[in-house]
Amino acid sequence: MPIIVNLDVMMAKRKMSLNELSEKVDITLSNLSILKTGKAKAVRFSTLEAICKALDCQPADILEYVKKGK
Repeated sequence: MPIIVNLDVMMAKRKMSLNELSEKVDITLSNLSILKTGKAKAVRFSTLEAICKALDCQPADILEYVKKGK
């Protein structure tokens, strides 16, 4: 998939655990883990907004588009 999720990178930069982020964003650990590992098929804007607020970052800090080679 050409969309890379860098949630783990931002969490490490902010020294925030998965449990702590889960509590701040009010999302289950399993759903947050699915997003963190890049297995999510979609993400709600409200969830993305809550994550950005909790991590004090921009959506582009978490999501990255990478072109596939030809």
